[in-house]
Amino acid sequence: MTVSKRSRVNWQGYIPAITTPFIDEDTLDEKGLGLLLEWLVDQGMHGLVLAGTTGEWTSMRPDERKRLFELAGSQMAKKVPLIAGCSSFTARETIAYAQAAAEAGFEGVLITPPPYVRPLPNEIVAFYEEVGAAIDLPICVYNWPPGTGIDMPLETLRRLADIDAIVAIKQSTPRFTHFMDTVFALGEQVRVFGYPMDELGLTMLRVHGGDGTMGAGGVLGRNQTGFYDKLWAGDIEGARECGRKDRVLMEEWYTPDLVGRFGSGPAILKAALDAMGLPGGPVRKPLIDVTGKDRESIAETLRKLDML
Repeated sequence: MTVSKRSRVNWQGYIPAITTPFIDEDTLDEKGLGLLLEWLVDQGMHGLVLAGTTGEWTSMRPDERKRLFELAGSQMAKKVPLIAGCSSFTARETIAYAQAAAEAGFEGVLITPPPYVRPLPNEIVAFYEEVGAAIDLPICVYNWPPGTGIDMPLETLRRLADIDAIVAIKQSTPRFTHFMDTVFALGEQVRVFGYPMDELGLTMLRVHGGDGTMGAGGVLGRNQTGFYDKLWAGDIEGARECGRKDRVLMEEWYTPDLVGRFGSGPAILKAALDAMGLPGGPVRKPLIDVTGKDRESIAETLRKLDML
């Protein structure tokens, strides 16, 4: 253990977990992916997460996920930090995805505890120890209660932070006090992501410092990256305005538990991208595309935020 291992990576700011463009149930939209990546980087994203929850890893074949990493790496490696979503049900699968990400030029991996099976703390720690010992990329632990059924307690996160390969935590607990406890207990040891882009998050970042936010697909472009860019430049009012726009999106499209109001998170974000003329496209089963009045509600939010 070392308190300085967080310095092994330069991850900070707004790093969206992006959608994966599909043509249909069996085909990646490789051209659409390239266009989406270019738009996101042009909007100043501080990094990108591919094949996360928003990227629908759950419906992708292993060869597809590895192809996704290959395409993104060949286009964007060295331009922005790339973090690969390598969650799966077993350490063996996760290790294979991480090795593919390393070969593609990614800088790190994002991993949840194995979903559905609800492993106990000792099992979670053993899982990350096995993965960390087998791969060369640094790990960001993803605490994602809606997807795993587990809101990892601070004591478990402490044990994970002691694993040498783990350099960051994406803390997506719905309990803000748990987020704050994580920051204050572990923030000098590992990077912690999950700051809300509101007045409370802004105050924490100004007073205590902090690393950033991962999520929400980056569909608001510079309105989301601007929260951090303006904060770092000392333009607090500018950061506050960018954060306000992000909170409108979060409040109108998601519940307080970070579950989509009109459908799944990927379906909502893809509908938004479609409305903006960007590669969104269909979600894959069992998810269902947003349609009708719900799709119009998403467009109305974008109009309110001057994105249309």
